[in-house]
Amino acid sequence: MRTIRDLDTVELIIEAQGLLDSIRGPERVIDAGTLRALQQSGNYVVGLFDGDDGDERMVGASVAFFGVPGRRTMHSHITALIPEYRGRGWGRELKEHQRQWAFSREVGRITWTFDPLVARNAHFFLTVLGARVTDYVVNQYGIFGGGDAGDESDRFDVEWSLADIAKPPASDAVKATLEIPTDVEAMRVTDPAAAHEWRLRLRGEVEQLRDRGLRVAGFQAGRGYLFCE
Repeated sequence: MRTIRDLDTVELIIEAQGLLDSIRGPERVIDAGTLRALQQSGNYVVGLFDGDDGDERMVGASVAFFGVPGRRTMHSHITALIPEYRGRGWGRELKEHQRQWAFSREVGRITWTFDPLVARNAHFFLTVLGARVTDYVVNQYGIFGGGDAGDESDRFDVEWSLADIAKPPASDAVKATLEIPTDVEAMRVTDPAAAHEWRLRLRGEVEQLRDRGLRVAGFQAGRGYLFCE
């Protein structure tokens, strides 16, 4: 049995911080005090639990906060599952919960960032959810270790229009494709130099395609990013 619920006690907040630390490595993505402050001020701070009452385990967490007043947006800071619970559709369930939570508060769009080299996230965000890439930012958070394993933290900015239905671009609209590694996270462990070369290559190719007036319109396994006019 799995449940999603607010992290409304200090004990749950501390547990969530530990879970996120275990996923993201030595560079803490958010501390317990900030989590508690976000939760107490009415933002989205939830945990995903597996098991029955009295014998359950937190296996994921999601944190988002409201954006600029008047724009009806939220920014999703992190949504994460421990590795053994990935690939079960639970991440999608967390994002759907976040979507419904936002809708109930008259929020129409959610933004976030992700590493464009991570194929599993590109597929999930662009193909499954239907989020739209709005920008490419070089070294957005600096070199901080954690998920980028010491490499520069280039990111795609994305926006998820919550009322839209995910759909891929028409095949005849695709003007270029851009391949990325199947598993850059494993590559960063076994061959960090090669992973960095992919970072620089992708950065340069995205810039060239954008200079041609093309934009990221989707992602397809085996082909990579799909660019349209």
